[in-house]
Amino acid sequence: MDSSQSAAAGTGVNSGNGVMFPQANDTAAAATIAAAEEAKQNLNQVINSIQKTLGLIHQLNLTVSSFNAASQLPLLHRLNSLVSELDNMVKLSEKCNIQVPMEVLNLIDDGKNPDEFTKDVINSCIAKNQITKGKTDAFKGLRKHLLEELEVTFPDEVESYREIRAASAAEFKRQAQAQAQSMMPNGDVKVKNEV
Repeated sequence: MDSSQSAAAGTGVNSGNGVMFPQANDTAAAATIAAAEEAKQNLNQVINSIQKTLGLIHQLNLTVSSFNAASQLPLLHRLNSLVSELDNMVKLSEKCNIQVPMEVLNLIDDGKNPDEFTKDVINSCIAKNQITKGKTDAFKGLRKHLLEELEVTFPDEVESYREIRAASAAEFKRQAQAQAQSMMPNGDVKVKNEV
């Protein structure tokens, strides 16, 4: 086995004749990780540009607040720096795919804290979760009540129903365990070699 085959041995499937084929999951996972790293790097560049812009605005504010004839040249230099950095920020932001809900922008325009939007969304999710939980609990109670009533009227059929349900649950559990045993820690499925 040469060095290229030994390097690929940990990331492929043996076809039986010594040729290694890369697994699609490894390639997809690597692409996803690379895309996430690139997105994170792009976002960090935009954040750095925003911080630099805020610093330039602060310097510009100080220059304007204490303006005199001698500070005209530094004022023009800082204005040009601000325009240049804003242009850089726009170019960097084109590489980022950040979606901000309009409700957040409206809250900011109204002078409110955008964290209120997050709090409202979480509270809404909690309320919907409570409603859904109530519905599932009601259906569980209905199922239990129906089984009790059916058992009184049709005891043989309910017994065979319970046996079928138990067998089905056992089969499902067995399949889940078999699938869990065939899964590798990284999420890939073990492949049986054909001889």
